[in-house]
Amino acid sequence: MSARILDGRAVAAQIREELRAEVGSLVSRGRRPGLGVVLAGDDPASAAYVRGKTRACEELGLYSETARLPADVSTQAVLDRIADFNRRDDVHGVLVQLPLPAQVDAERAVSSVAPGKDVDGFLPENVGLLVRKRTRFAPCTPAGIMQLLARSGIAVAGRRAVVLGRSDIVGKPMAMLLLHADATVTCCHSRTPDLESVTREADVLVAAVGRPGLVTAAHVKAGAVVIDVGMNRIQDPALAERLLVPERRERFAERGEALVGDVCFPEVREVAGAITPVPGGVGPLTIAMLLHNTVRAAG
Repeated sequence: MSARILDGRAVAAQIREELRAEVGSLVSRGRRPGLGVVLAGDDPASAAYVRGKTRACEELGLYSETARLPADVSTQAVLDRIADFNRRDDVHGVLVQLPLPAQVDAERAVSSVAPGKDVDGFLPENVGLLVRKRTRFAPCTPAGIMQLLARSGIAVAGRRAVVLGRSDIVGKPMAMLLLHADATVTCCHSRTPDLESVTREADVLVAAVGRPGLVTAAHVKAGAVVIDVGMNRIQDPALAERLLVPERRERFAERGEALVGDVCFPEVREVAGAITPVPGGVGPLTIAMLLHNTVRAAG
């Protein structure tokens, strides 16, 4: 029997609907939540992500403003725009869209966001609060995954969780949130020996490595919950044949490309108990939690 499909779009819609009432209450008190975004360069994927975030803000009634900077922008110019957002009372959350152009010091830029406006949850102060279970802002993707699990009736307390990936954005905070939820957590990475034997111990497996189709049925325990964080654009017909279900293969043949995760979906869904698709799984939750953090910052 195929795995239950965990619908991230539906859960994200629930979260947004709950936020709508909070936004209405804040607006009635003259405090409309505002998000400032710094977008530098001409990366098409970054521009698309920002458009999606802006549209989501508008739909929920938040104010949003994007500072668009040229590809040859200096680090100081980026810092100046962030400082402007930090000072303003109508901007409650500040987001620096990555990647920044190569000549910009990205670490310095991200670190210059005011801690109380760091709705991405990336600053050392906010990471420290997360570690101590006094979370101000949890990074949006891991926080969205926790919402998906909870709202799908999937308990993690007392269960074995394996996080595949150790990035500061997803892997490490994901492991911490699962630990806070009383899971027993293992974090794997490129140097983990005999990876399959480790991931097969997981009741909950989170894949966040950025390698299309890395996780196969051999990595997954029967009945496990598999959360696919990967967002990989493929154009190779051989990969498409392996990683796409038949209906998506037809669209691939028309378009010549497709978005896939880190999990070999057609294979793993026959083993797992529940699985997130790509697209439509984790992605919508990331934006929903960005809205959540911005509303919280304004509250």
